[in-house]
Amino acid sequence: MKTSFLFVMLLSITIGSSQKINQEIKTEKGLQFLVGPITLEKLQSEPYKDWFKSSYENYTVDESLIKMMKKSLEKYKIKLFLGTWCGDSKREIPRILKILKESKFPMKNLEIIALDRRRGFYKKSPSGEEKGLNIIKVPTLIFFKNNKEVNRIVESPIASLEEDMLAILSGKTYIPNYSLK
Repeated sequence: MKTSFLFVMLLSITIGSSQKINQEIKTEKGLQFLVGPITLEKLQSEPYKDWFKSSYENYTVDESLIKMMKKSLEKYKIKLFLGTWCGDSKREIPRILKILKESKFPMKNLEIIALDRRRGFYKKSPSGEEKGLNIIKVPTLIFFKNNKEVNRIVESPIASLEEDMLAILSGKTYIPNYSLK
């Protein structure tokens, strides 16, 4: 009896504190967007799939640069912050995800976090994944190696997504847009 009570209590705590994935917000004005951790599959569903599919399919990756970064990319973990309400995110996120797919990046090492746009919650997620990471613009693509931030691409690339990613992965000097350094 005591063991089953303890099990039920632990289960309740675990379920109660678990993160919501693919959480949607719908404003009084009818705007719908995602917040918090999300899946690639959710971006490929309504109402996001129109902009996602179009940008994904119309982007041609630079195969020569993909080959150059493929091996080193697998050593990284990536956090990708976006706003499903943001024009820059709608343009860049499908492209970034296509590059990662073509590079055979282990998607288990990718965390996609959607940020809010409402007043008082602007560029925040319900679980606070952005805290301490200085997310000032979206999208923000952060590369981590050995749990330390190596560098990031902010809002849009300097040269191209592939060139910027290769520069970061190669350890070359790379200063992103809106750099705080």
